[in-house]
Amino acid sequence: MKQLLIPLALLAFATPVAAKDSLGVFGHWGAFRDAEVPRCYAIAEAVDSRNRRDFEPYASVGTWPERRVRGQVHFRLSRELSDSPRLRLAIGSQRFDLTGGGNEGWAVDGSDDAAIVAAMRSGNRMSISATDNRGNRFTDRYSLEGAATALDAASVGCASR
Repeated sequence: MKQLLIPLALLAFATPVAAKDSLGVFGHWGAFRDAEVPRCYAIAEAVDSRNRRDFEPYASVGTWPERRVRGQVHFRLSRELSDSPRLRLAIGSQRFDLTGGGNEGWAVDGSDDAAIVAAMRSGNRMSISATDNRGNRFTDRYSLEGAATALDAASVGCASR
């Protein structure tokens, strides 16, 4: 039975994976274009942690040219959030309040998206702290090595769209 499940799982993921074109990997960040949507994005996994994780966390910055959305910040967090999560992003000495629910976080508005992306371009590390659904504070950490180049690649990847 296990031998049958692996090919079925690969088949299920083949179509979505094929729809994405790699625009490059830069340090800890990658850039991709999904022509079917269409959208482009820069994305990175959180650095390894010994802390409990219910989900694999990542950070992304997306562009949807047909929707005229550029530089939208999104985070998938490592845990389910409480009803009052107090989401806080730190990049260097800058702090940003985020909004979110479930295990997702976003900038509060477009101006915060722009400020976060600007901080990401010049920072070395970023971290997101929040309160999980058990009432515990947790932090997901990221390297920003390669972020600026991946952001540029994603932006150029959708520029002609």
